[in-house]
Amino acid sequence: MKTKQPIASDRERENDAPSHLIDSKITGLNDWRGETLAHVRRLIKQADPEVVEEWKWRGVPVWSHDGIICTGETYKAVVKLTFAKGASLTDAAGLFNASLEGNTRRAIDLREGDTLDENAFKALIRAAVALNGKT
Repeated sequence: MKTKQPIASDRERENDAPSHLIDSKITGLNDWRGETLAHVRRLIKQADPEVVEEWKWRGVPVWSHDGIICTGETYKAVVKLTFAKGASLTDAAGLFNASLEGNTRRAIDLREGDTLDENAFKALIRAAVALNGKT
């Protein structure tokens, strides 16, 4: 006997789709980049339980709260976390190591084997959320 599955509303399916797409991307990478993306995703959700996951620009995970916090792009040699307003954030731990020349964005490039200061990263996420709330 089959059990009827509840039918999700269009809005529920729409809101859920980005998370599934990010799950698929992580699984599809099947290497250190997938593990790294999954790890930073967990840290982002820990830092901001109300974060919204989005899927933009043909396959880029985006985390938002009152505006974009950061994106999570994967390349052959790096997982790049670009903070939309990174230039306006205080980065006491020196996590930003890429896209330093711009007036707005800053990025963290993670290479295979890199260790991320989890507490500093979560503080950066919370600072980005606070900054988004001010504008």
